[in-house]
Amino acid sequence: MRRCFQPIHKAQAASRSLSLLKPCFPRSSPFPQFSSSRHASTTRSVSDLERRISDIPLDRFRNFCIVAHVDHGKSTLSDRLLELTGTIEPGGNKQILDKLDVERERGITVKAQTCTMIYNYRGQDYLLHLVDTPGHVDFRAEVSRSYASCGGALLLVDASQGVQAQTVANFYLAFSQGLHLIPIINKVDLASADAPRALEQIQSTFELDADKAVLISAKTGLNVGAVLPTVIENIPAPNGDHLKPLRLLLVDSWYSNYKGVILLVRIFDGSIKAGDHVISFATGLKYIVGEVGIMHPDQTPQTVIRAGQVGYIFFNPGMKRSQEAKVGDTYTTAGFETIVQPLPGFEEPKPMVFVAAFPVDQNNYAHLEDSISQIVLNDRSVTLMKENSEALGAGWRLGFLGTLHCSVFEDRLRQEHGASIIITPPTVPFKVLWSNGKEEIIQNPADFPDKEATNSRVTELQEPYVSATITLPEEYLGKVIELCESNRGEQKELQFFTAAQVILKYDLPLAHLVDDFFGKLKSVTKGYASLDYEEAEWRKSNIVKLQLLVNKIPVDTIARVVHTSQTDRLGRQWVTKFKEHVDRQMFEVVIQAAAGKRIVARETIKPFRKDVLQKLHASDVSRRRKLLEKQKEGRKKLRAVGNISIDQKAFQGFLAK
Repeated sequence: MRRCFQPIHKAQAASRSLSLLKPCFPRSSPFPQFSSSRHASTTRSVSDLERRISDIPLDRFRNFCIVAHVDHGKSTLSDRLLELTGTIEPGGNKQILDKLDVERERGITVKAQTCTMIYNYRGQDYLLHLVDTPGHVDFRAEVSRSYASCGGALLLVDASQGVQAQTVANFYLAFSQGLHLIPIINKVDLASADAPRALEQIQSTFELDADKAVLISAKTGLNVGAVLPTVIENIPAPNGDHLKPLRLLLVDSWYSNYKGVILLVRIFDGSIKAGDHVISFATGLKYIVGEVGIMHPDQTPQTVIRAGQVGYIFFNPGMKRSQEAKVGDTYTTAGFETIVQPLPGFEEPKPMVFVAAFPVDQNNYAHLEDSISQIVLNDRSVTLMKENSEALGAGWRLGFLGTLHCSVFEDRLRQEHGASIIITPPTVPFKVLWSNGKEEIIQNPADFPDKEATNSRVTELQEPYVSATITLPEEYLGKVIELCESNRGEQKELQFFTAAQVILKYDLPLAHLVDDFFGKLKSVTKGYASLDYEEAEWRKSNIVKLQLLVNKIPVDTIARVVHTSQTDRLGRQWVTKFKEHVDRQMFEVVIQAAAGKRIVARETIKPFRKDVLQKLHASDVSRRRKLLEKQKEGRKKLRAVGNISIDQKAFQGFLAK
């Protein structure tokens, strides 16, 4: 019995010793009081937010996004709206919704970001859900997904630039989905701003009422206060019923090392809270909800989210495989899957550009593999396949939505993970129609059939074309048409939408588009042109595999499928550039570019050569000839038994941009 009471005596003694220590701390000591008050204020602010949201009926919800061309001020306007609603402190961090380092560095939006705001208008609280979308054509899938969670969009136009290519593309995409559009003219404070011209373009091109446009300066905050009242009055409230069975749409997802896959969802019917059992229509898998919340602007847990809201959820136990989170999937409460009708999903974006990636040092292969896997978890539009090269070792073949998407991925590897990587020039897929009736899409140029197979077993070769829309000032029209024609383009439409602005539509081979076409376009128009494109069709084409040969042996890493009209020019560029990076050897090195069996260009690196005539002074010419012939025979023997050794730095230098 005495032994049973020993823990109680020890606990009482410990409490007495602690009570003796209490006077040692000053009564005004901030440490214990600070932590408890901070916790209390956090709890109170979260409960106040939940209470305010729960009091707002569905007819005072507004879901909207901001769409525009690149660099027209979407993220800056988002900051002003967050400040206006009290979601963030004014004058704080800029581009609060651009969370990636590469987004802040380049000043572009790569990933669509969301935020929930509460705005008091005429004495009533409104729940506003904002989506800041990317402006570049490579990330159009992000914009398309954002539209599914919105009832309207702010069509933002730069007053100094006017309507540009991506503005046109975003308008038609939003119009096709039935969104209500509000024109916003930004940057009216600039000296070069021409707001009347921008309003005229909006009215003539999109048939939107210019009188309803809001003229603002997001940078200075000029007239930004008029944006949200316009949103409330013109964008309809979302449809839904929180009393019906749960029906939610998966809009986006990202991966957390601690929570697993986190889902961004739009609730169409019903409500969801922690502890609910839900089931996926696409996979049939069941999950237990671990937490629900809203983005405010960071993840803010809530007790429940209901019909009309956009929020995040994650499961407990967590969803570990990002492949289970299929964007466009419908979830409902387990047991109601036969009653609830699934929502129409999204078309998954297909990669249009492929590159091969290799570590600079093969010892870093495992680290680079982990780095690539982590980024792919949060960017599922990247396709990944292992590849091996005799010249560069083990690596991967990666598929991207476009050249900017590839560049951003490379920057993230270098900045966030400190990776040293070699990236080959971008290539596009090609389609092979075999004589037995099968079709095959070739993503790796090394797998493209050679000339002999083409003649005997291939019926037709096809390459992808895109429909490109170019907006430009009229003075550069001639140069742009010349550029498009030199890249095998076919003109489809030429339209003057103002006296000085032109919309030009061309069908272009995708292979030419990824070969720095945008850079060339900016160069000939002094930066005033803008470009948008979308997939068109596969077309029959006279294409061939161009390879680099070193002493008649093909280099597997340096291969590309090109049109026959480009082989001579590209072949000369290859052999000239590769020669600059190859060291002299003990025997002759022959560098060739071959299109099929035809050699289109050649460079020769002379071998190191001993001067065998050095010791001869007044000798006979036959003696000189004899020594030179003997040296030539030795060179032939060396070339027959020797293997050329090309340092990996030569390939790195050749593939460097």
